[in-house]
Amino acid sequence: MAGWVYLLCRWTARFGAAVMIALALLSVASIIGRALSGLGLGPIPGDFELVETGTALAVFCSLPWCYLMRGHAVVDLFWHGFSPAMQRTLELGSGLLMLLVWLLLTWRLGIGMLDYRASGEVGFILQMPTWWGYAAALPPAAIGCLAYAWRLFESLGLVDPPKLESTQAMGH
Repeated sequence: MAGWVYLLCRWTARFGAAVMIALALLSVASIIGRALSGLGLGPIPGDFELVETGTALAVFCSLPWCYLMRGHAVVDLFWHGFSPAMQRTLELGSGLLMLLVWLLLTWRLGIGMLDYRASGEVGFILQMPTWWGYAAALPPAAIGCLAYAWRLFESLGLVDPPKLESTQAMGH
């Protein structure tokens, strides 16, 4: 099962990276259009709205993989000074806290999506319904819940992480 969780999170992160690349290209094209406005070109309408929504989606896609790979910041200055028992306690406590925060975030994201859908709010330029961005972020948020729970299970020794070789083969 560990392989599937890691594989799903890796591909979700790759999708998030593709979204970020598309947003970068969109921004470059819009900036060039703005710079060449004297030649009849102009910025891409709604570029800010698309970048705002797309960046949120990319972040939701990337964080689960980052967490599975233990890519979050650790204050090494203090960490190595703690005993192994204290390190384990802190790892378990932070893992539980991260899972609870991610569950709360996902729940509130779903509530926000429903509220925006009911209100009919749309973006200023594109008139794109605001709830679409929330809806797009929900699947990666749910995958994040799975990833954060899986890492906590690994920390508790309830499941085994994938072998180091297979983790490296997954692209880390």
